[in-house]
Amino acid sequence: MPKGFEDKLVVAISSRALFNLDDSHQVFENEGLDAYQQYQIQHEDQILEKGEAFNIVERLLQLNDVLDKARVEVILLSRNSADTGLRVFNSIEHYDLDIRRAAFSGGESPYKYVAAFGCHLFLSTNAEDVRRALDNGVAAATLMPRTRKADQTPRRELRFAFDGDAVLFSDEAEQVFKRQGLEAFTASEVAAADQPLSGGPFKPFLSALYTLQRELPADAPPIRTALVTARSAPAHKRVIRTLREWNIRIDESLFLGGLEKGEFLRAYGADVFFDDQHSHCESASEHVPAGHVPHGIANHRDDD
Repeated sequence: MPKGFEDKLVVAISSRALFNLDDSHQVFENEGLDAYQQYQIQHEDQILEKGEAFNIVERLLQLNDVLDKARVEVILLSRNSADTGLRVFNSIEHYDLDIRRAAFSGGESPYKYVAAFGCHLFLSTNAEDVRRALDNGVAAATLMPRTRKADQTPRRELRFAFDGDAVLFSDEAEQVFKRQGLEAFTASEVAAADQPLSGGPFKPFLSALYTLQRELPADAPPIRTALVTARSAPAHKRVIRTLREWNIRIDESLFLGGLEKGEFLRAYGADVFFDDQHSHCESASEHVPAGHVPHGIANHRDDD
């Protein structure tokens, strides 16, 4: 991690996740790179609309207002060049977002800078960039567009929701479920109830988030976390004991036994939900912002 970032929660965000760049991306798809670059330069004083991750980033940065010193750093990562990226930074200034560091990769994938900046989390709309970041040991998710209008109720509190297996935890238990079925999975988890699960890709992010939580006001905490899992009793015991072993506290835990997660996520008020299964993310995105984590057995590809 770069010097000066050692005690910070560091989040990387792609420009298309932070802002709505659909119009300019359509120009790129239809007319090519030169037309896209010209379009961005011609419109660089036109402020971009907020993207899927805007509210998450805004609330993360607001945490610095209630801490003794700035403990959250947001890094912009973009496939733009610095020249065409000027419109993005103009929009950042317009919305008064305290984002000062960026990497413009000139058409190449910016994932290689995620580890260089020491990021705990990378949010993007590019699935391949996300997969590469995960392969390099960084928590990452592909943000999916919401299929319903977002709740416009203003609040500063930030609520994260996580799936368990293959997200917070390794996919060791999910492999048993996928290959042998529910009965074998339950028997295996009961037998291993006292053995902590290995950490998944989001364990370091959750740990950094919990460290930050302990420094925030306890009477009205601006961050809440929730585990939202398809597990049910008796397979819940191993999860609880794993979190104890990690010395990490989750504010809310929902063991749904296979029920659809969307309504529960809406009731919780998640600002973002992370899950390894694309179908679960699609269902959740009807209610809350969802981030697909392409990790574990559910995301194995033929060329892996």
